[in-house]
Amino acid sequence: QLNFWTPEGADLVTSHLNVDIQVNDEDVLLVKDLLQRSGMEYEVLIEDLQKAIERQFDNKHRSTVGYSYEKYNSWEKIAEWAESMATENPTLVTKTQIGQTFEGRPMVLLKAVTSYGSDPEMTSLLNNMDVLVLPVFNIDGYVYTWTRDRMWRKTRSKNSGTTCVGTDPNRNFNAGWCTVGASKQPCSETYCGSRVESEIEVKAVADFIRKNRSIIKAYLTIHSYSQLLLFPYSYTTDLAAHHSELLDIARTASNALYSLYGTRYTSGPGAVTIYPAAGGSDDWAYDLGIKYSFTFELRDEGRFGFLLPESQIKPTCEETMLAVKYIATYVQEHNY
Repeated sequence: QLNFWTPEGADLVTSHLNVDIQVNDEDVLLVKDLLQRSGMEYEVLIEDLQKAIERQFDNKHRSTVGYSYEKYNSWEKIAEWAESMATENPTLVTKTQIGQTFEGRPMVLLKAVTSYGSDPEMTSLLNNMDVLVLPVFNIDGYVYTWTRDRMWRKTRSKNSGTTCVGTDPNRNFNAGWCTVGASKQPCSETYCGSRVESEIEVKAVADFIRKNRSIIKAYLTIHSYSQLLLFPYSYTTDLAAHHSELLDIARTASNALYSLYGTRYTSGPGAVTIYPAAGGSDDWAYDLGIKYSFTFELRDEGRFGFLLPESQIKPTCEETMLAVKYIATYVQEHNY
């Protein structure tokens, strides 16, 4: 009956694991009493969730119009930004629609094909590889967080035989689907869906990657939160065929990230670094043959959790970009 932030459900809780849970106001005393009687150590990280949501918007120069790289933007602003990037910079960025969401919103992929030249490292990278970016994966769910429920995480598709809505898209890929760390209950936050790629958004991304598999050399997916750099596998504790190489890359990339602001990341395969979870896109991409497949879980480690303030957007992006650049450079130098 509690909302688990990390891990994503009670069934994923193991010993020696930090667990972040959201508790309704009327249940706080009961939960504290249960924790105390069980001998568990606990700490209140967010005293008032609604106030924390409001404090997210701590950028002093808020505007109702235009896109800002240092603020949280609505989907409408993100879509307008993507359109303007492609329209105003046709030689730098191209835009492709790879599908649409359950509620009919276009899923747009941006391809950076060259650089202004102000960053020699980035210019060198883009002279030798294209970078494809899907700004938002679960667009319908993202819109819902702005309009109805800030803490919503699933898609917005209808589920047959129940009033519970949505599927966890990162449990819906064909990678050990629904075998571990995922729920078959539609009301669960980790619902794996009625079948593999049941979600129209997941199928659109999977179809695009399958179609372009021969030219895709790396796959990066960006989540929040926990400060982790993960790689396959999450659906099994078996080590990936390229485990040692992927671990070295992840650790070096994490060190590059740490060098800017001292933000510490933990690296390793998902199943043993955090918890087992089947149906993830990174595992699926790796099994498809995309050797360099990584998942970033960005800032922080729980003090703000899903409610990271806007003031941390810029430093988060700056440090993460160092890790991304390292991975991209490595992939360029170790083509396969």
